This record gives sequence, structure tokens and C-alpha cells, in this order.
Amino acid sequence: MKKYIGIDIGGTSVKYGLVDEKGSVSNKNSFKTKADDKTGLLDDLVEAVKEVQKIAPDVLGIGVSMPGVVQADGYLTTAGAIYGFYEINLKVLLEAKTGLPVKIENDANAAAIAEKWIGSAQGIHDYISLVLGTGVGGALVINDQIYRGAHARSGEFGWMIVEDDDIDVEMGSLNFRGATVIGLIRRYNQFSDEKIDDARIIFERADQDETLAKNVLKSYYHSLAKGIINLEVSFDPAAVIIGGGISANTEFLNDLNKMIESIKATHNSIKNLDLPEVKAAKLKNDAGMIGAVYQLINN
Repeated sequence: MKKYIGIDIGGTSVKYGLVDEKGSVSNKNSFKTKADDKTGLLDDLVEAVKEVQKIAPDVLGIGVSMPGVVQADGYLTTAGAIYGFYEINLKVLLEAKTGLPVKIENDANAAAIAEKWIGSAQGIHDYISLVLGTGVGGALVINDQIYRGAHARSGEFGWMIVEDDDIDVEMGSLNFRGATVIGLIRRYNQFSDEKIDDARIIFERADQDETLAKNVLKSYYHSLAKGIINLEVSFDPAAVIIGGGISANTEFLNDLNKMIESIKATHNSIKNLDLPEVKAAKLKNDAGMIGAVYQLINN
């Protein structure tokens, strides 16, 4: 069984583990991200690689998932909250320090391609992946390949404008209307005396017939549904897959699909089209490691 090292660099922590050629992850561990310390974080990554190599000396390479604008050659134009890694070629640096082949992939792209390997997109060649978290990230897969765009910025779906806001255009973007944190939770907290940090509370309160929770959820679904419809009519995917913690909520997915159908029914040009149903991503916390290793194997 061929084995690889998977690494998922996040703003708070770095997860890593052993990934085999079938996508199974074992021997997982993590450490705190030194986001502003280029040398310190790079040293920590090398130590993590050595730790996994003690368990599996025959690993064939390293797949790294991380935020930011990641060029195909491993150059990081940006790196999200990992400010110490801006404008470096992480692939070149890690290969020099470990002697192993390395593949660097944007985290949303990695999660999307992991779903193709062993998740909800198996057997699907053209699909859109959305990740709902603090903001809205995602990826566009065409003919089994990640579409990166001219500047490696494809998939920044959160920047789409889905509502009018004459004062601050960004407040009408999908990030601020359809994300879980700066969308749903932020908007609920705007009108609530009690501040919350868990979207599940909003769903619970809506089930208890709280007017604020019901209204905020309706507005949230409406904005997110419009964004998804825009993507569906633009790219004609066979599937739309949603990841992020909220995707595990079956009530959320059912109500979102109902809202999409409701909006579609009032749009004469598309009301008779067969748009794909939105479904949940299968893979959770390990998706970044799995997808980065998949890209390593196939590149």
C-alpha cells in the first residue's frame, strides 16, 4: 500500500497524518499555527514530516492544503491568515528540506477534489463545491480538473454580489449574506440582545417559533439560493456540493433546496430547467489532507 503525508494548514492549527493510496487517513496529529512566523512554521512542518516518517519511512510525498491564492507551481500569492507564508514558493522550500515531492493546493480546491476521490462527487466529472464557514469558499471542477482561472482565483464565490447595499457593496456579497459566521450568525446578532456564536442555536430558536430566528433564516436561505442559482446557470454543473459544519444539518439542506425551487419557479427563463439538487459533502475535517494527497498522486 502506497503511503503519503497529508498536511492541512489552517489559521489556528495545522493538522497532519498518514494518507494511503485509497484515501484513508491514520496517525493524525496537530499543532498550533505560527501564522506570522515563516521560519518557525516551516520548521514545524518539517518536524511533522519527520514524525510521520518514523511511523512510515516509505512515504512517497507530501500533499499540503492551505488557504490563499495558490499557484499551480506551489507559489503562494496570498495565504489567508498565514501571513508569514505570503509570496513564497512553499513547494520548493518543503522539497528542499524534506527531499520528498510536494504538492500545494488551495484548501477549498483540496476539499472539492477529495469529494471526487472518495466522497459525494464520485463518478461526477463537472461539479461545483461550496464551503460555508466564516466566509464562502469553493471550487469549480470541469472535466475532472480544478479550474483555477487566469490568476488562480477561481472559486472565490463569496465575492459575488447577491443583494443590494448602496452604502457598502461588500455587505451584499455572498460572504456577508450566505456564509455561516459572517452571514447567518452576524445577521442574527445584529438584531438580538443576546449574542451567539453557534448557528445551531438559530435553527433551534426557529423551531421554537422565534420570529427573529425565522426571519433571519429566510433571508439567509434567499441570499444563498440566489448565489447557487447564479453558479448553476453560469456553469451548468452536474452537482452542487456543500461543505462546512452547517452542511450536516438535514433541515438546512432541505430548506435551502426548497428556496432554490421557489426562486426558480418565479424566473421564467429557468423555471423549466432541471437544476441539480444541492447535497452535502461527505468528507469532513480530513478533506483537505485527502484532496491534497490526491492532487499529489495525480500530478
